[in-house]
Amino acid sequence: MKNSSGLERFAWLSIAAAIATIGLKTLAWWLTGSVGLLSDALESVVNLVAALLVLWILRLAAAPPDHQYPYGLSKAEYFSAGIEGGLIVLAAGGILYAAIPRLVAPEPLEAPFFGLAISVVASLINLGVGAVLIREGRRHHSITLEADGRHLMTDVWTSAGVIVGVALVYATGWQRLDPLVALGVALHIVWTGIGLVRRSVAGLLDAAIGHDDQAEVNKIFHEYARRYAVHFHAFRTRQAGARRFISFHLLVPDEWSVARAHQLSEEIEERIRSLVPNAGVFVHIEPISDPASYDDEGLDRM
Repeated sequence: MKNSSGLERFAWLSIAAAIATIGLKTLAWWLTGSVGLLSDALESVVNLVAALLVLWILRLAAAPPDHQYPYGLSKAEYFSAGIEGGLIVLAAGGILYAAIPRLVAPEPLEAPFFGLAISVVASLINLGVGAVLIREGRRHHSITLEADGRHLMTDVWTSAGVIVGVALVYATGWQRLDPLVALGVALHIVWTGIGLVRRSVAGLLDAAIGHDDQAEVNKIFHEYARRYAVHFHAFRTRQAGARRFISFHLLVPDEWSVARAHQLSEEIEERIRSLVPNAGVFVHIEPISDPASYDDEGLDRM
């Protein structure tokens, strides 16, 4: 497993970006009075809470297995995505609360150019940090980092919509464009929040590892089946955050000694771990000609 301190530095980067963008977007709202920019600032508060959550979850998920949690706590990463999705939905409620009165009684915007310039700087910060988090999340197989990065990227697109709204108000003089854009922002981030919640739920349901990783394991099975006249079945996988769990039955010729079968299984396990990052591999060895060896060939062996 990746040392937690290596990933925590990206969480601290996200925290720093959230603090910086909160300050910048609040200043932009104060200068312009734009409810769209206010909605943008509120979402940045959610970004800060989410970044603090990411830091805690990364530390929790990196905890080693113990007697109470023999498979570790890597599934904690899925809770992070779910909680973050809920926070996004709450932020959308705050945006609606601020935008609807302004839609009924629109007010003119002030200093739009200064507000837009500040918002653009904040968006560039989120763009850079979001790209880093997504890249490193994929690299280290951390759904927590990747989800936080995608949240920041959503914030970038949200800010772009708000900037367009303020610019249109300035160009057309139609004040209701600003709260209308804010309402659109709220609907957009609600959709993002629902997506994060759905992804976290899917992760908690013990989904299989990716198709590419499964294909690599099957290639190894075919290779060893040809070389040693062995057979494989009951191949099952699941993933929990950054960790992968792989189990299968290795059926060997009856005349093989336990030591020889064990040596081959160790070799196969090492090959799999070299191709599938953070994989724990569990092998059950059976005699190839015993009919009982095929009683539990399927996935459900209850």
